[in-house]
Amino acid sequence: MINNTVSFLILRLAIGVSMFGHGLVRLPKLDKFSGWMVKSFENSMLPASLVKPFSYALPVAEFLIGLLLIIGLFTRQSLIAGSIVMIFLILGTTLIESWEALVSQLIHVVFFALLLGYVTYNSYALDKLLKK
Repeated sequence: MINNTVSFLILRLAIGVSMFGHGLVRLPKLDKFSGWMVKSFENSMLPASLVKPFSYALPVAEFLIGLLLIIGLFTRQSLIAGSIVMIFLILGTTLIESWEALVSQLIHVVFFALLLGYVTYNSYALDKLLKK
């Protein structure tokens, strides 16, 4: 049992740090990131009116989901939210045919799904302390 809880912690921290880091580096340059994303989608079927708000929300979502996973708070909800974010990213990535980015996004979804399936092993987390 201890190996399962430690394994869960390691995977939760890995995906949490990945999400946190993505958001952290994008937040200080939010306008630049948004401009890059809007430009990336200019030839896609998605209108800029959808891409622009998503480009501003994405770094905030990545940062918050990552932070919650790192500290182990609202873990189940964060894993679901992270999966939803990745599914939206996968859709966008396929629409602009950025196949090299797709691999990373699919790997993230696998992490989220695996962790969600084994969330009962989430022992080293604030969630566990709050349930006492």
